[in-house]
Amino acid sequence: MILACAIFSLMSGLIRHISETVPALEIVFFRNVFGLLALAPWFLRNGVGALKTTRFGLYLGRATLGTVTMCFWFVGLTLVPLAEATALSFTAPLFATVLAIFFLGEKVRIRRWTATLVGFIGAMIILRPVVSTLEPGIIMIMISAASMSTSGIFIKKLMVTDTPAQAVAWAGILMVPMTLVPALFVWIWPSPESLLWLVLLGVIATIGHLCITRSISLGDLTSVLPYDFTRLPFTALVGYLAFSQVPDFWTWIGAAVIFSSTIYISWREARLKSKDEVLVAATASASHGVDAGLDAEAAAASVDRKTGS
Repeated sequence: MILACAIFSLMSGLIRHISETVPALEIVFFRNVFGLLALAPWFLRNGVGALKTTRFGLYLGRATLGTVTMCFWFVGLTLVPLAEATALSFTAPLFATVLAIFFLGEKVRIRRWTATLVGFIGAMIILRPVVSTLEPGIIMIMISAASMSTSGIFIKKLMVTDTPAQAVAWAGILMVPMTLVPALFVWIWPSPESLLWLVLLGVIATIGHLCITRSISLGDLTSVLPYDFTRLPFTALVGYLAFSQVPDFWTWIGAAVIFSSTIYISWREARLKSKDEVLVAATASASHGVDAGLDAEAAAASVDRKTGS
């Protein structure tokens, strides 16, 4: 997830640069075209048969949400400074936390809720000096964040039966024609230089989505998405090196709050996982005698003392 965040921060810088000569909606289309072509080695190795699935409806829904996410995000990046746009996108874990409860049946404890809300407050600290009115770009970024978190629900369901590479491949296949329609309304033939930037954008975007899809397949959505906050320092670095944008005082204060919440969530989830593993092992031993059952209770009590639960 952290690697994906670094890649997506670089993407934001590329989108901002390319949008100087190519319309944002057209960039979305080329990102999907070249992203799909980047999967050519996977298709050659596994064949078209690797796309076989019984969950086409979920892929169609995910592609639709992905198209909405990309279109609003790419256009929003041309209207809102990189740091502010990134901070606004941090609202995604809030949407995802709510959605994961209803659609994935994930258990979200009060501490994770609190840490997620603290992270959101950190993002709002960053935006405090600039958000006085709901400008079109801000609204677009917020819609993109909500759509992205909803798309994560589809990915989590797909990962039960399908592979990350399969999910990314289907997304590209379906989103190329979906994103072509809006691109035709603003079409401008890109220059050779812009075309090279678009190829690079498509390739690294595919790598980034493989990373994020894999991360979602390995853990609870509400545990993985908080790491999205790591995009802030990556984006700040890209903004400084490429556009001479220096993050202000509120950016760093907000970053400190965000990282505090993210680190706490990571520590808390690791502790809970350790507790669950001990309980499972002790309970399995209990089938061999009553004394083992007492061992299970002792083990649980020991872990409770360590975690403070």
